[in-house]
Amino acid sequence: MKTIFSTLAVLVSGAVIIASSLALRAADDETGFKSIFNGTDLNGWDGNPKFWSVKDGTITGQTTAENPTKGNTFLIWKGGTVDNFELRLSFKIVPNGTKGFGNSGIQYRSKDRGNWVINGYQADFEAGTTYSGILYEEGGRGILAQRGQMTWIQPDGKIRVVGSVGKSEDIQAMIKKEDWNDYVVLARGNHLTHIINGRVTVDVVDDQADKAAKSGILALQLHQGDPMTVQFKNLRLKSLGAKETAASDLEKFKGTWAAAEIIMNGEKVDKDQLDAVETTFTDKTYRSVWSGGGDSGTFSLNDSGNLKSLDLVNEKGEKIPAIYEFTSDGLRACYGLNGAPRPSDYTAPADSQRLFVAYRKK
Repeated sequence: MKTIFSTLAVLVSGAVIIASSLALRAADDETGFKSIFNGTDLNGWDGNPKFWSVKDGTITGQTTAENPTKGNTFLIWKGGTVDNFELRLSFKIVPNGTKGFGNSGIQYRSKDRGNWVINGYQADFEAGTTYSGILYEEGGRGILAQRGQMTWIQPDGKIRVVGSVGKSEDIQAMIKKEDWNDYVVLARGNHLTHIINGRVTVDVVDDQADKAAKSGILALQLHQGDPMTVQFKNLRLKSLGAKETAASDLEKFKGTWAAAEIIMNGEKVDKDQLDAVETTFTDKTYRSVWSGGGDSGTFSLNDSGNLKSLDLVNEKGEKIPAIYEFTSDGLRACYGLNGAPRPSDYTAPADSQRLFVAYRKK
């Protein structure tokens, strides 16, 4: 039977791949969000007027058998570029034909190629049952994460599935057909997350430096093919621009930390075992040592929202989700174990599959 400390070692070494549904902070918190659509006309947007208009207070893209688009066409937001941000909106997509097909998406950190053609990251959605919520790179690397996947795009461009945020069919079951759905897109550094109706659909870290876009434009897609109508409303954008804030947290993380307290599944680790635990963070890497073992890998921070997140990726490419916060005398973090979701608070009760650690700077 494993001891608490040996299970801690399993966590730190990332010996399990997390299958989680990430916790979403309170959706009714609209602090800092600004509307980017006035509900009346397309002022501030640019698209082909043959396909884009405002109907019933919504941005509407429409193709018909008599008025098809020969290629994917986009409505471009002219309010500037985005880098670290959160976008919230509602969408509805309805086929205008017997085939029941329709595809659209939200472009972000993208490039304008002219003539309403856009390339870049896309938060996809469709009238079908496969692609809503995926991360697709229009005009680039293609699918970067299938629905339900946590992926790590490695520096050499290889895409590694490092975990799960849920089964694709379970996520699809929460998406309303031919009705309004809520979409959230979060981008902070190289960490990208899509959320539909409160459910995380993909979670991606893009480390391919020559391909990963750090900033670009926003746009809405109308896909070529079968006739359809796609509508958008309640578009709100918040800059998470706090590059300085993220840098500040990173600066605080850097250095060597000792474990002052460890609780796993309601049980405390003995002090003699605590004394052997030490973790060092640099700009992007971590190194943990304990009595008789050690582990290293990379880490990333996301300081947006009510709960700040910490993600470890060990040398095997396995990802471990956590939340963190700085305290008056150190740092504390709470990790999900053995397939548990990212914690929503700093407790580790019995049978919760959580690990709580309080750190003190050495």
